[in-house]
Formats: sequence, C-alpha cells, structure tokens
Amino acid sequence: MTVDVKTLDREVYSEADAAEILRVAPSTLHWWLEGRQQGSKVYAPVLRPEPTGSRSLTWAEFVEAALLRQYRREFQVRLQEIRDFIATLREKEGVPYPLAHYRPWVGEGRRLLLEMQQKSQLPGELWLVAPASDQLVLTEPAASFLKRVEWDDDLPVAWRPHDDDASPVRCRPTQRFGRPSIGGVSTEAIVEHLDGGEDEEEVAEQFDLSLDDVRWARSYELSRRTPTAA
Repeated sequence: MTVDVKTLDREVYSEADAAEILRVAPSTLHWWLEGRQQGSKVYAPVLRPEPTGSRSLTWAEFVEAALLRQYRREFQVRLQEIRDFIATLREKEGVPYPLAHYRPWVGEGRRLLLEMQQKSQLPGELWLVAPASDQLVLTEPAASFLKRVEWDDDLPVAWRPHDDDASPVRCRPTQRFGRPSIGGVSTEAIVEHLDGGEDEEEVAEQFDLSLDDVRWARSYELSRRTPTAA
C-alpha cells in the first residue's frame, strides 16, 4: 500500500500512543516535538521548527522520532545537539521532514548528510554517515533505523516496531490508525483472542493469517510488556 506526500502530514498518533509504540518516555517525546523550558533556559524542539501546541504526531514526525529513538537507545544522550543538524538539513532540502525521505540515505544523498553534519558541527558520535575506506557508510544508529523502515518512491510506508529483524509486525499510516499490525490485523487484537482462550490455529483461521503470523504477534506483544530504558 503506497503513501503519498500528503500522508506525511497526516496526524496519525497521539503523543501517548506514539511514545508507547516507540518505547520512549512521554516527556522525552514531548520535548523532542515541542521543546521545553527549564528555569530561564528555553530548549527549542528537535523535530519541529517551532512549537505548535499539538499533542498529535504526523506520520513523518513519527518516523523521525523513530530515528531519535535509535540514538536514545545507542547512546543514552541528550539530543539537543542534533537539532541544528536537522534544521540545517531541513533548510537545504526544502522539506519539513528531511529524514523521513529516502534520498539522504543513499548514493549522493549521503554526501549531503556528511556536509550538513560538518556545517552544523554535529559531534562525531552523533553522525549518521561516516567516511570509511573512501566510502560513506551508515553509523550504527542510522543503520538500525533504516532497517526498520520500508520505503516506496522515497517515502516511508511502514516502520517495524519489533526489535527482531525477521518480525512481520509493521506500523502503517494507512492501516489500523498506525497501530502495530500483521496483514492488516492489529497485534493487540490477535493476542486478545489468544488470551481469551482460543488456540493459535483458531486465531489464524479467524483472521486469515499463518501460524507464524500469530506467533510473531504474540512475541511482539510480550516484548512490549518488558520494561525498557529507551
């Protein structure tokens, strides 16, 4: 199922729902989106050019928040440093969500990322791409993020919330209001039927899924119940 440019601007998630799916603290996600004030110090948003007052996320904001999530998981650092980089890239690309497009991640796009990293004086440990043997390679947080995203015509059509690379669980803006699902069926609904006493074969038949799909849904929902430091 394809996604057009208008879908990037579609409000898909509440802050609370997005934070739960991304497994970040709601206060952290809110600060990425809206900034914050601590005493006399005002911190600008990381993802938005300016605060909007909105407690909802567009699909593109969700995808970019997923990238910041990788940095949070990999480095456990504050991300104000990356704000200037995103702002510089946003201005150069002329699009509001520069990292929710495929172009910067491949080919000559990586050279643009390198240039913008240097221009914004982004600390080296936060770089998205780095020179290696006369090539530009993705750093671990960037590579981890990119493996979770499905693209079509340079736009993100899905994001994998499950840490397991083989998992078929996806968040899609065009299905189930962006909730994690398999084959258009929410993982939450699948597991509710299992918890209600139905066996895997019954649930698979009811939703026209494979047994593996049902088991993946259970695996993902169990992983969501595990505390995370992200």
